[in-house]
Amino acid sequence: MTHLLSHLTVLQAASHKYPFAIAFQIARGTPSTPESISWEPISYQRFQQDVEIAARYWSHKLSADGAIPRDVVGLWLTGLHYNDVVTIYGVSRAGYVPQLLSLRLTCLKVVFDLLRAAGARALVIDPAYSLDAAENVLSLPIHRSLAVQSMDEDSLAPLAPLPVPDSRDETVMIFHTSGSTAGSPKLVLCSAAWIDSVVFKSHEACAPVDPNRQDVGTWIGSMCHIAQNFVLVGSMGHGSCVIQPMELAFGASELMMMVTHCRLNRLHMFATALSGHIRNSRSDKNLLACLKQLDTLMYTGLPLAVEEQRFAYEAKMKLLNIFGSTECNGMLISRRSGPGAHILRPLAGVEYRFQHIESGDAKECLQELVVCKSSPDCPSPALGRNPSSGDFHTGDLFTETESGHYIFRGRADDWIKTCNGLRCDAGAIEENILSACKGLVSACVVVGWGRPNPAVFVEPDGNTDMTNDDLRNVIVSRTRDFHVRRYMHERIDSPEFVVVVQPGRLPRTATKGNLQRKMVELEYKELLDEVYGVH
Repeated sequence: MTHLLSHLTVLQAASHKYPFAIAFQIARGTPSTPESISWEPISYQRFQQDVEIAARYWSHKLSADGAIPRDVVGLWLTGLHYNDVVTIYGVSRAGYVPQLLSLRLTCLKVVFDLLRAAGARALVIDPAYSLDAAENVLSLPIHRSLAVQSMDEDSLAPLAPLPVPDSRDETVMIFHTSGSTAGSPKLVLCSAAWIDSVVFKSHEACAPVDPNRQDVGTWIGSMCHIAQNFVLVGSMGHGSCVIQPMELAFGASELMMMVTHCRLNRLHMFATALSGHIRNSRSDKNLLACLKQLDTLMYTGLPLAVEEQRFAYEAKMKLLNIFGSTECNGMLISRRSGPGAHILRPLAGVEYRFQHIESGDAKECLQELVVCKSSPDCPSPALGRNPSSGDFHTGDLFTETESGHYIFRGRADDWIKTCNGLRCDAGAIEENILSACKGLVSACVVVGWGRPNPAVFVEPDGNTDMTNDDLRNVIVSRTRDFHVRRYMHERIDSPEFVVVVQPGRLPRTATKGNLQRKMVELEYKELLDEVYGVH
């Protein structure tokens, strides 16, 4: 079998090639007092050593539970700290298959359903999370993650050889879709070939502008989601450094401190967060100068707002857009500068096709991104490949601006993307409201593209005499059980995110009378800004 690369082989190579280079800079201090913040450097050599110690520790603990190499081990972590990286890599280095569970999932039943579906043999949880023994419906062995410094020398097994998969199709890591289907995320089974594609594609996406200088970039999100894993693997491949900030939503002062004290030259951010910095730089000349001097401002999740994108290019900021998904990791990349810099093209080494779809708009030729069965990043068949071709239809729509170059135009289904690029099935929420509130609601449309969570506009049934406030409260009460099973970013769990309008007020198509989600977003933008506290 052809030798396949992985996060572990990349770390091993980096620790040999760049042993004393700084792999991480870990923020210490208090977010409310920026002057107290300092950064602890961690070399590639130490990172490798910490992962090997963690591998020996978890090998000892998990084998005592009866788990054997290639068994699945659930990891329910914040994914925001260096110790989380060491735990994930350590469990993987010990030969187990990490199943990465986001703390955005708060419903224990859903978590245990996912563990059961994956056949997990044990669960490692964040030390801050409390889990009562009575809640352990699977009777799984449960351990708390801990720092390497707290691992007892007597609890370390001998270090096993680096795990090598038996085939390209062997599952070596498990993520979960960022949105729920039928009340639960789906398992994203990552094969050895799929992880190899992460290594290959992230190497291109994270390439330094100046190969003679070490890149220093920011942490982008939780290690329990694909974006941070993609960035970390790509950074390691170039011997780059990743900064763990005090908070992911760091402000201008911490950003400028990272530039000054950590030699930050590369931002990794979700588009919504980057938009905030670009917007603020219009009135903050120091922040503007800081953003302009960075080699790369890499963003993902959503397109930048048109105003922020235009201002950034006019100010000569070096934007880099990576389009991707949990199912396929990074897929498309933009240029850094020049005419049409925002236009996307496929990363190298993939096999995609863009399939024309009927849009009802003669002026716009929409094409759906389809991942061919032969592409190394094609998701597991369990995620719903086309039964005849074996290809994976992403549901993401584009227009082609020139041969092989594309602009994202939204989704072909009822899914929306929230501010961090995480998905939400708006259609399922609408169906639940109409079913649970029959006789009270005649029509509804869920919105929230690029927002922290969804909101819903409802038209009350003509036969109800309920006040708007009462109707909002009843909707939230009747749909609570539906939402509690979903990710935090998918929930409508407060009346403030229910907007009641007069019957027939919501925009509809002229021919079939279907509600127009995009038009609601545009027509009620100012009201939505108020609902979400945007100033």
